[in-house]
Order: sequence, then C-alpha cells, then structure tokens
Amino acid sequence: MLRKRTQARECALQVLYQYEMNPEPMQEILKKFWSQQDEVFSDEIRGFSEKLALGTIENQAEIDKVLERYADNWELSRMAMIDRNVMRLATYELLYLADVPPKVTLNEAVNLAKKFSQEESSKFVNGILDKINHTEKPKNPKDHDSSVA
Repeated sequence: MLRKRTQARECALQVLYQYEMNPEPMQEILKKFWSQQDEVFSDEIRGFSEKLALGTIENQAEIDKVLERYADNWELSRMAMIDRNVMRLATYELLYLADVPPKVTLNEAVNLAKKFSQEESSKFVNGILDKINHTEKPKNPKDHDSSVA
C-alpha cells in the first residue's frame, strides 16, 4: 500500500499531465480526474494532491524558468512530458512547501520518474532537481526556518 503523500503525488502528476494535454480550467480537470478514479481517495490525499497540482500551475512560469536554468542543453519543450511534469511538481515542493523535507521531495520525484517514465528518466530528473535543491532559495524562507516563531 502506498503512503498517502506518495499517492497524492501520483494523482497530482496525472492531473498535471492531463492539464498539459488538454489545458482546460484546473477545477474542471480535477473534477473529471476524481470522478474517473476507481479508487476512493481520502480527503487528505485529495487535498494534498490538489495543493500540489494547483500550486504547480499557479507558479509554472517561475518554475519553468528555474528548470530551464538547470537543465543544461535541454529545452523544456523537448523533454518527455512526464519528466517535465515530475520536475515541475518537485520544484514546486522544493521552492514553495516548507513542510516537505527536500530529501523526501527528491526521492519521491525519482520514484515517480521510475514508475511513469523511461529507464533513464530517474537519473535525469534527479540530476536537475539536486542542482535546484542545492542552489535555489525557497520562495518563502521564513516558512522553511522552523526556528522562526
């Protein structure tokens, strides 16, 4: 059985993929996505999944700039759609979600790439995300510092 946040990330990735394939309003995509699932997901899984998908889309322009900076000799448009969306999702987590440790984000992204993409994708995804993790500053630094009251 998959952990809740792992399931949520898988759902978010599928939503982002659908959004890129057919850019409708995100609320429509989410409604269709949840109605088409065989499994009934908990409110916790749905909530985190939607937070990831919506946050990634809201910040996509900034996230894509960051990815392009670190994807040496790669244009986003030439990357496999799954890889691109795994990295968008993980970059959103790294830069905007203070409650997720970067190691967890990187590990989950590599696992998503292994599960949904090609053999070599996990190394590619890990390399770019590792550079982002070690170089970029979180967008909400006070949220990332647990010592702040």
